[in-house]
Amino acid sequence: MIFKRIFLIVLDSFGIGAEPDANEFGDADTVNTLKSVTTSDKLNIPNMKRLGLFNIDGVEDGEKEPNPDASFARLQEASKGKDTTIGHWEIAGIVSDTPLPTYPEGFPKDVIEKLEATFGRKVICNKPYSGTQVIQDYGKEHMETGALIVYTSADSVLQIAAHEAVVPVEQLYEYCKEARKIMSGEHSVGRIIARPFIGEFPNFERTPRRHDYSMEPPGDTILDLLKVAGNSVVSIGKINDIFAGRGISRHVAITSNEDGMEKAIAELDRNYYGLCFVNLVDFDMKYGHRRDVDGYAAALTRFDEQLGEFLPKMKRGDVLIITADHGCDPRGAGTDHTREYVPMMIYGEGIKKGVDLGTRHSFADIAATVSKIMRIPYATKGQSFWNEVKE
Repeated sequence: MIFKRIFLIVLDSFGIGAEPDANEFGDADTVNTLKSVTTSDKLNIPNMKRLGLFNIDGVEDGEKEPNPDASFARLQEASKGKDTTIGHWEIAGIVSDTPLPTYPEGFPKDVIEKLEATFGRKVICNKPYSGTQVIQDYGKEHMETGALIVYTSADSVLQIAAHEAVVPVEQLYEYCKEARKIMSGEHSVGRIIARPFIGEFPNFERTPRRHDYSMEPPGDTILDLLKVAGNSVVSIGKINDIFAGRGISRHVAITSNEDGMEKAIAELDRNYYGLCFVNLVDFDMKYGHRRDVDGYAAALTRFDEQLGEFLPKMKRGDVLIITADHGCDPRGAGTDHTREYVPMMIYGEGIKKGVDLGTRHSFADIAATVSKIMRIPYATKGQSFWNEVKE
């Protein structure tokens, strides 16, 4: 059988339990995003159950499926990180041995001075902060002075927030591009993020015009090789930002998880060979970081409903892989990502049902498997599981 397209859907932050080294990343050995959302009466995910989510190695919550429709595994992150960039790079084949820099005390004085000189504006805040809280605490000062709100998080990011009436969005994007040049070498953060907002004090709110400026991957990913070989690589959501546009043939912007799944369902009606790579960020951004258990559970329920639309529309030659890039336990301490295993479920005509692949030791096993499915040679530390699941 010739396999034509792979739909790789990342449920951003949907971890399934602490990895053995969680404490080295500041996490308790009890962090477990899946376990936390199963405590909510808002959770109803029969389609993921049917695929085998609750049959995955180490998953103790939820009812196991007697005859799962998918094959499945628990993936352990080999990279030294628990952030979006490194997680996605590893899914695409690159294992990062060195963590990206973080700034729990804010950025160094010399970095701030370079930013101010380049922007021609003062910088305020310069602390780790919640993105919604920072505009409440610094938005008024920003509007009165024109100073840019620069902040970070526990992740490897530099974020710049500005009111759209003070700094037009295109100007904010230019500031972020300049910041990307400054944040190099030892300060090569994973992402520079533009965070425009609107409203009047104290009722500020962020807009959907966020934009991420990521580091380029340090080597070839499976996306690069697929594209060079003439396959289509379609990004839905922030995949294009995460890979700095590298290896992408066509980018589809989205406004929400629901919109992302609608766009993914629409791709099923297109005719091409290659990869459709989807990121659904609301799980992380709207619910995980905000420690909103019910919100996270409700979002998973809506995803599962749309998954129920997606599955019967798959065509012969289509493969679906569902996974995640890290955890963000909504019952965890603080607001940071959590160092967790992630699920992997692979489904489609011509793929065996119910194969338990156990615990695998790199997210890069996905890239290795994609290379086998699409018959594209690719050297990665990941190990393909294609021979175990193909019929």
